[in-house]
Amino acid sequence: MPTPVIEFSLLDRLRSAHHWVVFTGAGVSAESGIPTFRDKQTGLWERFAAHELATPEAFHRDPALVWGWYEWRRALVLRAQPNPAHVAIAQLATLVPQLTLITQNVDDLHERAGSVNVLHLHGELMRARCERCRQHFPYPAEMPAIPEGGARIEPPVCTQCGARIRPGVVWFGETLPEREWLTARTAANQCDALLCIGTSSVVQPAASLTRLAIAHGAITVQINPNVTDIDDEVTCSLRGRAGEIVPELIEQLRAMI
Repeated sequence: MPTPVIEFSLLDRLRSAHHWVVFTGAGVSAESGIPTFRDKQTGLWERFAAHELATPEAFHRDPALVWGWYEWRRALVLRAQPNPAHVAIAQLATLVPQLTLITQNVDDLHERAGSVNVLHLHGELMRARCERCRQHFPYPAEMPAIPEGGARIEPPVCTQCGARIRPGVVWFGETLPEREWLTARTAANQCDALLCIGTSSVVQPAASLTRLAIAHGAITVQINPNVTDIDDEVTCSLRGRAGEIVPELIEQLRAMI
């Protein structure tokens, strides 16, 4: 798929924006080799859909199965590297007056690329916690060896109250973290420009952020290889891979600033 031409008029409007929001989804991390929830499961997890394992009920029913799945996912993230889209987004923060980075992804690739103060709406895979007292659980420095096909692993217990440690992600049926969600909504309501990158724009309530920006007149740019529900609503939709389009967009903006 050829990289789409970025119109000068769009670049000129973006150049004048003061507060930027960058909103990223699973498509950005997928380009670093991290499976999305839509991808077919393999190994031990082959007979499960991802959404069947990502619930409080699944963890209570079979903690070792769910903890093992998240440890397998964490190992994938630790082996993955930030891609050019992650790096370009971190660079953008140095070029504009204000940038708020919001992600639906639970990995730490944005941080490893150099971004700071990332708002993780769906939690963080690297920040486990006690399911009862919410005490933070520090992962060991070394990742345990996990068979390629995955393994059932009993979750550790909290040193404070003895309850199970759970992954620090937001499961289906749980509410988004209040501080992050309030900050994200405020940014979407106040920004001049919003880049929506690699998200299908269907998972609520996070998907509503782009429409909040549209409603108050912000410039909205969608970057996605696939058609989404907001194609006809955004200011511009650039069809293609984030790792190709985002660096090109940032490079052209850099030349104008």
